[in-house]
Amino acid sequence: MKALVALILLVQLPIHKAVPAAPPAPLGCDDPESVAAAEAAVNYINGHSHHGYKFALNGIKDIRVVPQGPNNDIIFLELDLLETTCPILSPTPLANCTVRSFAEHAVEGDCDVKLQKVDGTLSVLASKCHSHADSSEDILKVCPDCPLLASLNNTEVLETVSAALNDYNSKTTDSYLRLLEIGRAKIQYHPAHTVVAEFAVGATNCSAEEAKANAGACQLLPEDQSNFGFCTAVMVKRPSQDLQVDCQLYGHQVPAPHIPLLSQDTSAGLVPSAVGFTNHNLGISHNNPAASESSSSEILRSMLSAKSVTKRAVAQAAQHDKVPRPVGFVPLPPPCPGKIRHFDI
Repeated sequence: MKALVALILLVQLPIHKAVPAAPPAPLGCDDPESVAAAEAAVNYINGHSHHGYKFALNGIKDIRVVPQGPNNDIIFLELDLLETTCPILSPTPLANCTVRSFAEHAVEGDCDVKLQKVDGTLSVLASKCHSHADSSEDILKVCPDCPLLASLNNTEVLETVSAALNDYNSKTTDSYLRLLEIGRAKIQYHPAHTVVAEFAVGATNCSAEEAKANAGACQLLPEDQSNFGFCTAVMVKRPSQDLQVDCQLYGHQVPAPHIPLLSQDTSAGLVPSAVGFTNHNLGISHNNPAASESSSSEILRSMLSAKSVTKRAVAQAAQHDKVPRPVGFVPLPPPCPGKIRHFDI
């Protein structure tokens, strides 16, 4: 009899179904893990750029994480960057580089980056960036008298760079410098007609004295002796004429094994009229050899796919979440985009 009662009670016990574990909450754009991934991405982008200036993180627009297995995630980032005053060739750490002010005609970079995080270690698989200068109208509203960015092929800019380089080489006793590229230029007409140009240079295998005989024969130093630098020239054309040139050479730098210091197919050695690389257009598209993509355009497709995966994960979490919530509770989405670190363009 006792056995029969125990059997009846056992049959009447409620059966609890196993509730699938909800996926982890999506990362927010200002979470420490997101910021760490963004900083790794910015270092990668600067490390694989060979023109213009270093860019700094301004904000994280979006982040998507796609789990691949235990301690293995693929991370997709949308980043907002701003141009700094540090040339890409400068050894100055990014943390010590100043972001150009809004009034200096700021340049913004937009980047999509794919990373992998395995056992806490981040590596960039691919990146795709482009950039644009702020609109002239926006600058003039805030600073009507501020000079705007000029075309790098502007005749006055080319004349200023040529005159500045000739002036420097005529006064130095060190290596003869050759033009690598023009980085930035601005022309101001009031109160004085002034041209300001910034340009990268490289030391050659000739002294300045030797170059007087045949400058065309002077070649950039080989990579194991390379010495690059950066110059700023200010030419006042009216009401009086004056030229000031300031050049800083960085000395030989040993690049990381996977990052060339400067490609040898630059405009080095060409006359200024043949130089016109638009350096404030951050056109970077790079794939790490470890990446599985055949093209960096896959980043965009992967980002869209990642968003779909995240939406499904959130929907599944909502469906299986049986934890009672306070009355009026509304789950908030992850805070994206993140905070603006400098200013918005």
